[in-house]
Parts: sequence; C-alpha cells; structure tokens
Amino acid sequence: MTEETPGFDEQQDADVTPGASSDDAAETAGPASSEAGPAGAGTDATAGLTAQLDQARTALAERTADLQRLQAEYQNYRRRVERDRVTVKEVAVAGMLSELLPVLDDIGRARDHGELVGGFKSVAESVETVTAKLGLVQFGKEGEPFDPTIHEALMHSYAPDVTETTCVAILQPGYRIGERTIRPARVAVAEPQPGAQQAKPQADAKAEQAEAEPEAAKPDEENGGPQEG
Repeated sequence: MTEETPGFDEQQDADVTPGASSDDAAETAGPASSEAGPAGAGTDATAGLTAQLDQARTALAERTADLQRLQAEYQNYRRRVERDRVTVKEVAVAGMLSELLPVLDDIGRARDHGELVGGFKSVAESVETVTAKLGLVQFGKEGEPFDPTIHEALMHSYAPDVTETTCVAILQPGYRIGERTIRPARVAVAEPQPGAQQAKPQADAKAEQAEAEPEAAKPDEENGGPQEG
C-alpha cells in the first residue's frame, strides 16, 4: 500500500496553471505586436510613393519645357528657311531679269519709233509678258517728284513752272521686283528758278493788296459816294 501524499495533485495543478497563464499571455501579446508592425510599414510605403510621385511630376515638367523649347526652335528654323528660300529665289530672278533689261530697252525704243510691227511685235510682247509674270515692274513717269532712292538724275535744268525738283523726262525707265530695285529710273530733272521763289510772294502780296483796295472803297459807295459841299 502506498500512501498518497496529501497536496501533490494540488501542487501539480498549481505548477501547470502558471505555465498555462504565461502561454495565454504570450498568445495575447503576439497579435498586438503583429498589428503594430503593418501600420508602420504602411506609413513608410505611402511616404515612398509620394516621393516617387513628386519626382515623376518634376521630370514631366522638365520634359514638357524641353519639348516646348524644341518646338519653338523648330518653328524659328522653318521661318528662317522659308525666308532664305524666298530671298534666294528673288536674287536668282533679279539676276536673270537684269540681263534682259537691255532687250526691254530696245523694245521700248522700237515702240516709240513705230518700228514694233509684224513678228518682232509678237516676240516683244511675249518677252514683256514673261517678265511681268516673274514680277518685273516698270516705273518712272514724267512730272513725278524726284526721289533719289529710285531715280538717277542724268540731266539738270531750271523751270519756272515747277515748285520742287521734278522729273521732266524719262531717259530710261526703272525696274523693280517687289521692294527690290533692279535699276533706278534715269531721268532729267528740273528745279524751280532761284528768283521764282522770291517773286512769287511779292506777286501774292500785290494781288492781296489789290483785292483789299476795293473792299476799303465799299463804305463810301454804300453811303452814296462823297458828299458835295
């Protein structure tokens, strides 16, 4: 027979109970710490995404500015090329037409002398038509004011019937293409006579005085003339 030691079972239960309580405490503390970990990781991920978004926006702004700058440079390049192309064309056409100016002068002289007849007339008109299509314009007329930028004075004289330097004869017409002058008009000019400018004011003063004298005599005429004594 064995005797059971009183309190052994109670002591064993007591020993087991504290261990069970520690496991329960560990299980209870475990989920709490696991919940705190994901919350901190989420905050860090959000901050990282925000930083990446800011970098992407900065890069996009830089690329947009570069694209706008390249587009502006390309537009300027196109305008410059178009301007140069037009200039080169005008220079080439002007050089070719300059060689035809003596021919046009001969045609003009033949027309003035009545020699532009028959087949020569048809050829001359064809040449003038072609040059006109290429933009050649003739200028220079008698009676227009002298302009040193488009006229070349070959003869000079004085005339009483002009008030400024005037083209009185066109010796050779001028030609231009657009705003480009190929050849100035060669003209004879006339200036007012030196004494005409002084004589004209005196003549005007005498005319005004003559007009004023009848006006001064009108009151006597309206009153019946001078009274007899």
